[in-house]
Amino acid sequence: MSNWEKQQEVKKEGRERDRSRRETLGKYFYDLSKLMFAAIVLGEMLILQKDMSDSISWLMILFGGLLTYLLAWIGNKILK
Repeated sequence: MSNWEKQQEVKKEGRERDRSRRETLGKYFYDLSKLMFAAIVLGEMLILQKDMSDSISWLMILFGGLLTYLLAWIGNKILK
């Protein structure tokens, strides 16, 4: 194997490693967005069943929704 072929093989392995890292990081942000939705948004909806006039719960639902969207958007950007 010549020196040029070795360099090409090393470059190919590096690209595959980078792609794998990008996919893993993108999946991580998608999973974080799912956890945010389940923990904050759905959890606060259960609390709202007791008191619909609780403004803190409404703010937490809004914050959780925005954070869910932001994390999913970051995951999508990383994967593209």
